[in-house]
Amino acid sequence: MAGRYRTGLRTKLRGAAVLALASSIALGACATTGTASAADDDKDAPRYAALTEDLGPFPSTYSRYPGRPTALVGATIYDGTGEMIEGGTVLFRDGEVVAIGGSDLSTDGYDVIDASGKFVTPGIIDIHSHLGDYPTPSVDAHSDGNEATSPTTPEVWAEHSVWPQDPGFTRALANGGVTALQILPGSANLMGGRAVTLKNVPARTVQGMKFPGAPYGFKMACGENPKRVYGNRGRMPSTRMGNFAVNRQTWLDAIDYANKDDADRDLAMETLSGVLAGDILVHNHCYRADEMALVMDMAKEMGYRVSTFHHAVEAYKIGDLLRENEVCSAVWADWYGFKMEAYDGILENAAFLQREGACVVIHSDDENGIQRLNQEAAKAQAAGLRVGIDISDATVISWITLNAAKAMGIDEMTGSLEPGKMADVVLWNGDPLSVYSRPERVWIDGALMYDMMDRSRRPVSDFELGQPGEGDVK
Repeated sequence: MAGRYRTGLRTKLRGAAVLALASSIALGACATTGTASAADDDKDAPRYAALTEDLGPFPSTYSRYPGRPTALVGATIYDGTGEMIEGGTVLFRDGEVVAIGGSDLSTDGYDVIDASGKFVTPGIIDIHSHLGDYPTPSVDAHSDGNEATSPTTPEVWAEHSVWPQDPGFTRALANGGVTALQILPGSANLMGGRAVTLKNVPARTVQGMKFPGAPYGFKMACGENPKRVYGNRGRMPSTRMGNFAVNRQTWLDAIDYANKDDADRDLAMETLSGVLAGDILVHNHCYRADEMALVMDMAKEMGYRVSTFHHAVEAYKIGDLLRENEVCSAVWADWYGFKMEAYDGILENAAFLQREGACVVIHSDDENGIQRLNQEAAKAQAAGLRVGIDISDATVISWITLNAAKAMGIDEMTGSLEPGKMADVVLWNGDPLSVYSRPERVWIDGALMYDMMDRSRRPVSDFELGQPGEGDVK
């Protein structure tokens, strides 16, 4: 069914793409150690190219910080794919993982770090964040995540609200080892707009943080939020059936637009056309199992697919359906009962999904939770063990690394320690699933972005500079 709706979609998207992306990317992220840019530090450092079909006028200008060839030797390694190596070695240089293996790997030409007794994982990835759109300080003037003026606002993009100086970014890096994250619009709307994936690097602009080559996400929401927000204003939707009616009509309008070669440019319809073409991934806020099943039916009817249900506190009820439809569930370890549709949440949600063979992701949706995704994953693992579901530590690490990357469409570039992938790496001072452990060093694209033992490698937001304990203040 999907195919019949896609006539002319890619041609239309190309026509709506940005003006010229041909000029090389000149804006490098400013280094935290006082240098002007990555390019100034190392003029031969490779740069990421802009997407050839970026679906909008603000392409990524992200370029790698310069790094050193590095060998982490003697660590317990969780590679993100579900495998573990004891006493292992990880080699990376020029921004990429070169090799992963045992002590027999040659470290000639690498800066060797003795990681004995420590642990190495891929960089942690948060699939559901609002950093930058709801930044700290949390005041009304910073509340830019919900365009709550219409039940469908596919035309808005989360990146246009991102404030790069949000202190939450650097705290997520230092305390949580977070190297990439997806910033989503809020959930007041049935269709909230585009999400954006960022590298967790300091930059002057959001373009300097945008993950190169990452597809856009599209935020949708079902359930209580849209019907409450708009029903309270005496307009549709005010019920769950109203939610689906508005959604379905909007998709039908998008299909008509996508199949018209001479349609005037429409920002909302461009986004929806991108979803129908499979170029933009749907991330759907949804709590109840019955609604998730209905959303999957609607997706089949209209010719798109859902990448991930977010929050999904009742996902355990339909693990088989989620597995069969290849839909991930991004869940909390233990948030439940804070509103009616969350009352049937259980601590064993992630474990039951894992047992069913469905895709599990642990997410934050919180500026504090993002700093402890490793601990949240461990809590969900422990809940499973209490009911007899024994999930390996290596598998649990995949919930916050490779599974998140797959659901965001960036797994060919990051999420696991495999040769050729981005060298997004965390060295933990202890077991990453222990409450007592924290990142000792964090590399992004092979560049050391955080070092617990080196004050000059502890980036802080510009907003915090000059505060006691931050920046240059002793």
